[in-house]
This record gives sequence, C-alpha cells and structure tokens, in this order.
Amino acid sequence: MKSSQITIKDIARELGISPSTVSRALKDHPDISQETKRVVNELATKYNYKPNIIALSLRNQRSNVIGVVIPEIAHYFFSTVISGIEEVANAHGYSVMVNQSGEDYKREVAACDAFLNGIIDGLIVSVSKETENYEHFQRFEDEGIPLVFFDRIIEEISADRIIIDDFDGAYQATEHLIIQGRRKIVHFSGPQNRLIGQNRLNGYLKAMRDNGVVIDERLIIHCDTFQSALIETQKLIDSGTRFDSIFTVNDFTAAGAMKILIRNGIKIPQDVSVVGFGDDQTSLMVEPTLTTVNQPGFEMGKKAMEQLIRRITQTRQEPPITEILKTQLIVRESSRLR
Repeated sequence: MKSSQITIKDIARELGISPSTVSRALKDHPDISQETKRVVNELATKYNYKPNIIALSLRNQRSNVIGVVIPEIAHYFFSTVISGIEEVANAHGYSVMVNQSGEDYKREVAACDAFLNGIIDGLIVSVSKETENYEHFQRFEDEGIPLVFFDRIIEEISADRIIIDDFDGAYQATEHLIIQGRRKIVHFSGPQNRLIGQNRLNGYLKAMRDNGVVIDERLIIHCDTFQSALIETQKLIDSGTRFDSIFTVNDFTAAGAMKILIRNGIKIPQDVSVVGFGDDQTSLMVEPTLTTVNQPGFEMGKKAMEQLIRRITQTRQEPPITEILKTQLIVRESSRLR
C-alpha cells in the first residue's frame, strides 16, 4: 500500500473496523477503547497516514452557517423549533439553512450530502420515520462536524440530543382519561423504530398497568397521520370493538379520529374522549377543542442551538449529553367530562 494513498477507509479495512471508529480513534475520542486507539495509531504511523490538509483547512475556517434537517417545515411543531434555533443562532452571528426530508430516507440522505458538500459549522436534525440506516449521519462525525439531534433521535450515533419526556407526557394523557372514568382506551401509536413512538406507547401501557386497567392489544393500533386516522377510526367503529376514548401519538391523528367519530354520530367527549400530543395549532381549530400534551418546540430549538454552539467552540472533547424537557397536559373540551 502506497503511503501517499492511505486513507481512513484503508486503515479500517485492514483492521476490520468501521471508518468512523478509525476517525474517532485518531481524534482520541472517549468512546473508543485504549486498545483500539493503540492499533489504529500504530497502523497510521506504519503507513505514514496524513489527513487531507486542504480539507482540514477548509473545515477549520468557520462559515457561521448551521444546517438543519427536519421532516416537514409545514408542521407547527417543527416551525416553532426552527424559530428557537434562529433566535439563538442570530444572537451569536450564525445563519441557518433548513432542508426537509418529507419523511423520506433518500431525501434525508440527499439533504445531508448537500450540507457535507458545502461548508457548515454544525448540523441540527430530527430524523425521518423511514430512516433505519445511519451512515449519512456518521459521516458528519467523521468529518469533525458537530451534530445535535432533537425530538426524533438515533441512539446508535454518539451525539448530543435534546428531547422531551415522551414517556411522562403519554403517561399523563392516559392517566387523565382513566381518572375521567375511561377504561377502553385506544392508542393510535407512532412508528416503533423511533424512540419517540416507543416511549409514548410505553407511557400509555405503564399508566394502564399502574391504574389496574386491563390492556386490550386490539386497542393498540399503528396510526400516526390524519389520513390513516380516518381509515383506522372507521375500521374500529365498523368492527364493533368497544372503546370509550382515544389517545393519539400526535394532534393531526387526533383531528382525523374526531372527524370520523362526529361523522358517525358519536359525541365527543360524552361517548368517546380524545387526547392528542403536541399542542399543535390544530388542537384549537377542531371542535370540540382538543386535550393534548404540550411539546415545547421553541425551547427545544433554543436548547439544540445552544448545545451546538458549545460543541463548535469547545476546546476539548466532552461526552455527548441528552437533555430532557418536561411536558404538560393541556385539558380542553375533547376530554372534559366534569
């Protein structure tokens, strides 16, 4: 192997480890074992490995530009996150470039590629529902570009995370329905390949168990969009399955469920109570107004940008942090029986 051609990928291939592990070992990352660091550095020395000085020079020149990748700009929650990001960014002299995945894995990869091909100082991202391969995010760490996840995170990537307490929010929502006398509680759940969907389902299940309510697996249905709620709510009614309330993974899904309940002459909340999640503007537009869990998007955006700035300006490597923001149940007409 010619020393002038040696790359991180060559070292990784010879050692049988990933390029990202090699990159982190060369940077003395705390997540990498001392033995791995030793063998990587020995091989790098043996082959006279030299990093790409031109690339490093470009990367070390601050652009004061931050990249943001989100599922969809039109979503009220994500628009409030962007507002929070921009407030902190502008106060510190940064510009923000936003790209949306549209919940599509390929578009997410393309968005990340576009940012990698340009010069950004850091990336803030909320992952699409489809994403199950994470190489496009690992490349940012390989390139030394700080990365902060918010809301929808990836546990397999060593990066900072700003999330809300989805478990507790779902627990509050479910227990509220139980206190109102509901026992046949439907949960329209989110994708279980995302921690956010898992935590909201687990919060529902824990509240049911803690209050001695029998869990009916037929009442746990994957359904997380307005359109799917139209279909699944009608199927639930047509099946004759008994239910007295619905807790949905987001407010759009709740709005779809309410539309079908009303269309079928089912009174809300007298016959069936409905609780959403997110406190989207939709929650005040529907009739009756929707009980929901507040999701502090603006604060989340501010926290994500503040943490990214800390990473950009840090003088030594620190372990990644996870900051969890509290939620609050907002009780409105769709569940208020007393």
